[in-house]
This record gives sequence, structure tokens and C-alpha cells, in this order.
Amino acid sequence: MLTASLAGFGLGLSLIVAIGAQNLFVLRQGIRREHVLLVAVICAVSDAVLIVAGVAGLGIVLQNVPWLVPVVRWAGAAFLLGYGLLAARRALRPSGEVLDAQAPAPGGRPARRAGVVLTCLALTWLNPHVYLDTVFLLGSIAATHGDDRAWFAVGAVIASVVWFFALAFGARLLSRVLATPRAWRVLDALVAVVMIVIAVSLVWP
Repeated sequence: MLTASLAGFGLGLSLIVAIGAQNLFVLRQGIRREHVLLVAVICAVSDAVLIVAGVAGLGIVLQNVPWLVPVVRWAGAAFLLGYGLLAARRALRPSGEVLDAQAPAPGGRPARRAGVVLTCLALTWLNPHVYLDTVFLLGSIAATHGDDRAWFAVGAVIASVVWFFALAFGARLLSRVLATPRAWRVLDALVAVVMIVIAVSLVWP
């Protein structure tokens, strides 16, 4: 139970921390102090729904088709390895896009609540990587934990809540640190290591 929860927390956090449009949006809103709680709640709840759907749906399918378990195990390992290598590449060759996180709002005016909500939902639900990460990847790996897959989901959901609220409310305090390319290179390097280690552990006898 505890092992599955920690595995879900670790993998969920690694997937969420990876730099992307959603994280940059949350970071910007946190730095500007605009609708911070609303953005964090939308992201965390959306992730929780997708995680539960992935774990429950794929869990039922794989339980009825047991030969798919090794298939998804290798597929998940391959996906994690590729994700880890991409993170390693970003760490070695950063794009510098994170520096835009401190850009002021257009015209210096605070963003409207409706616009923030729509943007947040679009960045979350219209991103194909979200479905690969939360529904397929987390769902398939959770299935390898058998009866403890629900605890795996709990760990992943907690990771999502912790990350989004920490990023949203801590952005202002960490804005100077997060504005440096070096900090995000270190973060990407850590993501790469965690993902590659988990990928190997999935298929290592």
C-alpha cells in the first residue's frame, strides 16, 4: 500500500514537474497574483479526474486481458525512457522559454477570471500529452501494482495537488530562482534521472 502510493507520488510528480505550457501558465499567474487559487484548483481537479479515469479504466481492461500487462509494462518503460531523454536534452540544451514567465500582463491590466479559466482548461484538456501521461501511462503502470493500484492513484493525485498549489502560491517567492535558465536545467535533469530510473525498474528482472 505505502510502496504503491510512493510510486504513484514519485511518477506523478515527475510527469507534472516536466516543463510545459500548463506549468508556465500556473507560474505566470502565481507571479502576477491573479486568480491563483482558482488556477491551482482547476489544474489539480482536472489531473485527479484524468488519473482516476486512467487507473480505473485501464485497470479493468488489463484485469480481463492479462497478457496485456507485459505489453503495457514495456510500452510504459519505453515512453518513460523517451520522456526522460527529452528532459535530459532540455537540460543540456535549454530553450529559455521559462524566462517569459515574468512577462507582464497585456496593457498592465489584470486578466479577467473567465479568460483565465478558459485558458487553464484549454492548456489542461486540449493537451494530448496530458492524456498520454495521466490516462495511459499512469493507468498502465498502476495496473502493474495489482490490488494496490488505487493507492498508486492516491499517490499520483496527491503529487498533482502538492505540485500545482506549491507552484501557484510559491511562484512569487521563487520567481527570481525560477527565472534563471540554470534552475530549470537542474529541474529537467532531475526529471530525466527519475524517469529513466523508473523506466529501467519496470523491465529489470
